[in-house]
Amino acid sequence: MHQLRYAIAASRTLSFTRAAEQCHVTQPALTAAVKKLEVELGGALFHRERNRLRLTEFGRQMEPLLAGVLERAEAARGVAESLRLLNQPPVRVGVMPTLGPMRLSVFLADFERAHPGVEVAIREGRPSELATWLEADTLDAAILNPLDAPAEGWRTEPLYTERYVVLLPADHPLRAKDALALGDLAGHPYVDRLACEMRERVLAVCGQRGVELYARYRSEREDWVQAMVAAKLGFAFMPEHSITHPGAIQRPLTDPVVERQVALVTMPGRPQAPAVAAFLRAARTFRWLG
Repeated sequence: MHQLRYAIAASRTLSFTRAAEQCHVTQPALTAAVKKLEVELGGALFHRERNRLRLTEFGRQMEPLLAGVLERAEAARGVAESLRLLNQPPVRVGVMPTLGPMRLSVFLADFERAHPGVEVAIREGRPSELATWLEADTLDAAILNPLDAPAEGWRTEPLYTERYVVLLPADHPLRAKDALALGDLAGHPYVDRLACEMRERVLAVCGQRGVELYARYRSEREDWVQAMVAAKLGFAFMPEHSITHPGAIQRPLTDPVVERQVALVTMPGRPQAPAVAAFLRAARTFRWLG
């Protein structure tokens, strides 16, 4: 397989030097492997002309065949890894209730395509609860806002940053505005999101600016908050990617701009099953805002 990979890299770069760089090997090692492959195939794949290469006629005919063999070998390796992961217990992942299921579900669908059959168990909890479960080893990882995370003891890797927006009923008097300042909301009925990890900080800013919020309704559940907004009971502050209810509209909060960071949190030094390691690699490389 190494010989095939080196030969395909050389055929596409037409340079042993660049092919060796792509394959992370030395040029002599790559050249020797290609020569061995030519001996096994019974013909030269390349014309060697000083600092450049050209495919021989034999090489032009063999290149797509060799590439096909390499592609099938890599596919077989992927299937073998998925089958191996199937024998592992579920990946235990904790999430904040304010995270919103849509973005996480897109990631899980992408993970399923790469690792078919691997089981993932999602457990919802407040950041303090997730911290307790991580330390007790009842979670493998958590996706949360590390606002109040301990300075030591966690491995925290940022995934994405999102703004807070104002969620409004579809016919709200402020619907005509493209963006809203905190002062625009004074006196309007307000639905309080009790589970919001940034709730106290947002309310503190309101107090500093003299903005009075009248919370006629409140709930710890995100779906209830959004449904109450859609039912014209008031507005709410929401992370922009947590909104799922089609009956409400959102406007950016621009004065002040409020943002939160969403991060992947694990316990450093803890042994990881192959399925967990695969999940963490996928989370780190996924385009969360793509």
